[in-house]
Amino acid sequence: MRLKEDLPYTADEDVSEMEETVSLQARYSNAHQRKVVVVGYALTSKKTKSFMKPKLEGLARNKGILFVAIDQNRPLSDQGPFDIVLHKLSGKEWRQILEEYRQTHPEVTVLDPPDAIQHLHSRQSMLQAVADMQLSESYGRVDVPKQLVIKKDASTISDGVVKVGLNLPLVAKPLVADGSEKSHQLSLAYDKYSLQKLEPPLVLQEFVNHGGVMFKVFIVGEAIKVVRRFSLPNVCMREVLKNAGIHRFPRVSHAAASADDADLDPHVAELPPRPLLERLAKELRRRLGLRLFNLDIIREYGTRDQYYVIDINYFPGYGKMPEYEHIFTDFLLGLMQSKYKKRTTY
Repeated sequence: MRLKEDLPYTADEDVSEMEETVSLQARYSNAHQRKVVVVGYALTSKKTKSFMKPKLEGLARNKGILFVAIDQNRPLSDQGPFDIVLHKLSGKEWRQILEEYRQTHPEVTVLDPPDAIQHLHSRQSMLQAVADMQLSESYGRVDVPKQLVIKKDASTISDGVVKVGLNLPLVAKPLVADGSEKSHQLSLAYDKYSLQKLEPPLVLQEFVNHGGVMFKVFIVGEAIKVVRRFSLPNVCMREVLKNAGIHRFPRVSHAAASADDADLDPHVAELPPRPLLERLAKELRRRLGLRLFNLDIIREYGTRDQYYVIDINYFPGYGKMPEYEHIFTDFLLGLMQSKYKKRTTY
């Protein structure tokens, strides 16, 4: 089988491409005449499959939103016009393209600024915004686990752990959090002698017993949706002494591991208080400069109000979030309404 560029040239190809271009231009023109919100999206094939589902696109059309795939092989400025650009692609070249586009097209809402997203690609920096908040109020206290970053030499891990006073067991996570399967792999280290078997660059976090349940807090603008996921079980000191070595785990929090319908201890299953999540989300939106992200939160076992944020992910798997189609389309329409109000006030 030959690729398209290997086939003999025919004049029909020019006609076909011209018709496709005219068709796209007509769609954009009609969309803006009817005040349809045009959303250009640049996503990985995996993210496109999980997010751009027929139900979402159908609901969006009914609400006056048109999703258009961005062609990564063509200059971004030659495409559109877009009202909103939705993206989740990695790489320095793409960040530069998007940043230049933001400068030359200030009328387009880009979700979200590439430099702000980059801040979440390192587990060294992603939790700093939470640590700086020192959020403590009547609804609960939110912290981050004590952690240590190891960038190069694995032989220095044991001394580093002792120096900063980390207590075993320790959760080891890749330093880079770019959404790949590898970035979600983690290990549990039970003894300091096995730490040198780990592969830097990585982050070591003190393991906090949390009843084997994690709360995934999805944030879409000002909307918040919380789901329960099974997580690593509690670890007792007897296990720490007995289970020497490194225990590796695949991706822990997965849609298949939903704990929403499980028969759980009510104290473990109880969701974090809504006012606490609202304040946390509001502060992080401001500090991070992002509108599309999720928080992985655990509650320390045996407490009612001690929470830890253990991960923050940009543009997470919204396709696994209940009613994401309605939440996301309402969010997009809200963006355009707020933009219109700003224009009319000047």
